[in-house]
Amino acid sequence: MKPPKTCDTLIIGAGAAGMMCAAHAAARGAHVALIDHAKSPGEKIRISGGGRCNFTNLNCGPGNFISRNRHFAKSALRRYTQHDFVALVRDYGIAFHEKKLGQLFCDSSARDIISMLRQEMEKTGAQLILNCPVQDVQRSGDGWAVSTGQGQITCRHLVIATGGKSIPKMGATDFGYRIATKFGLDIVPTAAGLVPLTFGPDFLDSFKPLAGVALDARASSGRTAFEEAVLFTHRGLSGPAILQISSYWHEGDPFQIDLLPGHDAFELLRRDRQAQGGKTLSNVLARHLPNRLAAHLGEGHGRIGDLGNDRLRVIADDLNRWVIRPTGSEGYRTAEVTLGGVDTRGLNSNTMEATSVPNLYFIGEVVDVTGWLGGYNFQWAWSSGWAAGTAIAEKCQAAL
Repeated sequence: MKPPKTCDTLIIGAGAAGMMCAAHAAARGAHVALIDHAKSPGEKIRISGGGRCNFTNLNCGPGNFISRNRHFAKSALRRYTQHDFVALVRDYGIAFHEKKLGQLFCDSSARDIISMLRQEMEKTGAQLILNCPVQDVQRSGDGWAVSTGQGQITCRHLVIATGGKSIPKMGATDFGYRIATKFGLDIVPTAAGLVPLTFGPDFLDSFKPLAGVALDARASSGRTAFEEAVLFTHRGLSGPAILQISSYWHEGDPFQIDLLPGHDAFELLRRDRQAQGGKTLSNVLARHLPNRLAAHLGEGHGRIGDLGNDRLRVIADDLNRWVIRPTGSEGYRTAEVTLGGVDTRGLNSNTMEATSVPNLYFIGEVVDVTGWLGGYNFQWAWSSGWAAGTAIAEKCQAAL
């Protein structure tokens, strides 16, 4: 399909937020076009959740998001909730299940969500144009002139839904930030979020034998903590707890891991010493931790019965309060999201429109709103896309 020469609304970026916005912006008869430089829409949806798309979270609320303005996301999340999106999924007969912690996944394939969004667009008449890279964006009166690889498109309303920098192999770029800067909006400095953390050679040499070991643990940075799985890798640490804490961690800072969450390690080991004093510390730890990790932590300590209270307290402290200092992260290459983005102080929280640039909107990951792991970022895409699309539809109808 070729792009129109003119339309009421042009949305750049055919991801989760862009498709959601297109369906709702066109709901009242306005001419809406959605363009993307990729050959397929919703590529991040397709690969998410191991191909089954963790499309929302039953526990979603403003407290599950990171932003310089923690109140900004409240309006969109309140007006289009996770329950609204679940109802849409049910309407299409898409089977899904709750995996854990409120995380909802498709039973079959993430492609079911993409198909649903495409059908929603088709129902309202929104056009989808792929393989259409944007070359330039200029103001044209109170509207916009957008030069693309398939010709120029003029429109009244322009929506930027191009995401952040995460996973560049999927086509991610800084396009949205450049457009925001060009028209006077501020950018909150960006960083990789929900990303594995990396370590120096001393850590890697010591923990190399543990690659592939996983356990439930509690990772904490300041007052923020997540109790989920931690995975040792050949590059450092990963797993849900690490991905979560990575969004709060600042380069150069340490953070803590509790390998025995919910247990006082000293009391646990003291009881084990009384009951099994003849066993090695490694064997005792294997009752509470994966075997390879227990062997690593117990190496060189001998029998637990030979360890005095002072030594036992040092070991216990390492178990409950293991302080580690990453050297960095794997970066945007593997990051699930981008922290920071278009400063929300320049956007209307009800409509996602730039307050200083009429008819320019920013939605989804490009905005400085970043969710936790577990479907929260998709819910922000649905909610922000709905907010902008609904506001645009109402403006288009009012102009008739």
